Amino acid sequence: AFLDLTGPNEIEGIWKGYTTLPCAYVPAEDFVQQTLTWTVVHDQSSGTIFRRDGSGDHVLLSEYRGRVSVLKDAPGNVSLHILNLEISDRGTYTCQVTWRASNNTLIAKEITTKVKVVKVAATKPVIRGGELGLTFLAGARTSLTCVASGSPPISYRWFRSTPGGKALLLSSQAELAWDSLQPSDTGKYYCEAENR
Repeated sequence: AFLDLTGPNEIEGIWKGYTTLPCAYVPAEDFVQQTLTWTVVHDQSSGTIFRRDGSGDHVLLSEYRGRVSVLKDAPGNVSLHILNLEISDRGTYTCQVTWRASNNTLIAKEITTKVKVVKVAATKPVIRGGELGLTFLAGARTSLTCVASGSPPISYRWFRSTPGGKALLLSSQAELAWDSLQPSDTGKYYCEAENR
């Protein structure tokens, strides 16, 4: 277990979302981390995504620039953070760390994680009201918020039912707000969540 890297064999990330590929070890006094590399093998290509050495952090594959990072001041935690996951990010990722021992020998260890990227439909949304529930005093400022999960981006629409069963579109935001509620605002409101 000494200087062993730990992390999962497989991870499922959500398309357009954020994911972390865990890779960690327990630091030891006589061993100094020299290099960290994250490499990937895709269906058609492979390469080094990220390298940390004495000269700093380098993102080497252009399609990952601006989307990947590894924490700076977290000894032993060399997990890779990926933003805005693309379907093309799926593949096998390898975390490799080399340490220099006090007698100047080098030790290298690596682990691999398979990454799948999935598209997730928007869930049925939930409406969140204020702390007092969904009954309000006239003249009050209040809002209702529509919340769903799934692959971002998620768009929201608020409707109010009108006599005759028609729905009136009120807003294309997640939040529906009133500056000063009137008795005429009493009614049935609906929210809709949609993603690609």
